[in-house]
Amino acid sequence: MAKADSMIRFLLPREERFHEILARDTDNLMAAARLFSEIAHTTSLEDRRVKMVQLRAIEHEGDMITKSVFEALGATFLTPFDRDDIQSIAVDLDNVLDNLESAAAYLVLFELAEAPDALRQFSEILVELVAQMAEATRLFWEAKNHPQVHERIVRVSELENQADQLYNTVIADLFKSGRNPIDIMKWKEVYQGLEEACDACRDYSNIIASVMIKNA
Repeated sequence: MAKADSMIRFLLPREERFHEILARDTDNLMAAARLFSEIAHTTSLEDRRVKMVQLRAIEHEGDMITKSVFEALGATFLTPFDRDDIQSIAVDLDNVLDNLESAAAYLVLFELAEAPDALRQFSEILVELVAQMAEATRLFWEAKNHPQVHERIVRVSELENQADQLYNTVIADLFKSGRNPIDIMKWKEVYQGLEEACDACRDYSNIIASVMIKNA
């Protein structure tokens, strides 16, 4: 009987497992966003190379955390929220980090040492986006916090709209700049990665909003 009780407890929802793993995930992403901001603000290519190594380590840690989410889903019979939603949350966090890492990698690969205003603005938007996501993730487990989570979701939407406008402006300016076409394409790859990182932040907030509606 004791063994049966132990097995039942193992199969019951362990919300704290997902709460803790996703908190680690958003903390890791916050570290990545801040490091990318440092990369965006420096004009030293060597400094960018060093920080890129650090960012790759953070990205690898993110992959391990995502794997932990999938393992927890496989080991938990009843989950606190829809299992597909939890998986989507983990995937969207991973997508933000992958796009950040990709944009930074292009800066190093293409040997781009400039720190234009648009690059710095994107990095600042992403730091705030991730901060809002981290706070929403901390709060959304309890229904009483949902009004506060909604405020953060609205802010994510505002920031993502800013990023869209910034992307459209910077791409138009690039093609009007008279710069070398190869340089234009290099910078376009960087900015596209950053715009996709912001899109993944929006996707993440949409999943959080969907979970709250389903569990209202």
